[in-house]
Amino acid sequence: MLLVALVAATLAALVHVQFFVLESVRFTQPAVWRRFLITSQRDADAIRPMAFNQGWYNLFLALGVLAGVAATASGHTVAGGSLIGLASACMAGAGVVLLATDRRFARAAAIQAAPPLVALVALAGTTL
Repeated sequence: MLLVALVAATLAALVHVQFFVLESVRFTQPAVWRRFLITSQRDADAIRPMAFNQGWYNLFLALGVLAGVAATASGHTVAGGSLIGLASACMAGAGVVLLATDRRFARAAAIQAAPPLVALVALAGTTL
């Protein structure tokens, strides 16, 4: 089960790095801000600082998961599992909040929450 947790956690981290790229690097592109249901350049310009900040939150969560994966791979399974568990719970929680905020984001919420949920379930079935 530990291998499943590590693979799912790594996938969750990669997804959150992609969110960072969309929100903090490429957000000024109309094709990107439209994905967030923003309908005008004016609105995108107003929201950009919040999106930039949110992207960094996603990157920090991804780094937390990757630090946990690295710690686990180097034999520090309790510390690694703790990092993976905390960051994955935050990621999954954010996906639930996204879904509760607007059902039109159901697909994005599933992409955001499913891998860390798999990691959490797999970690729960693992002796660290």
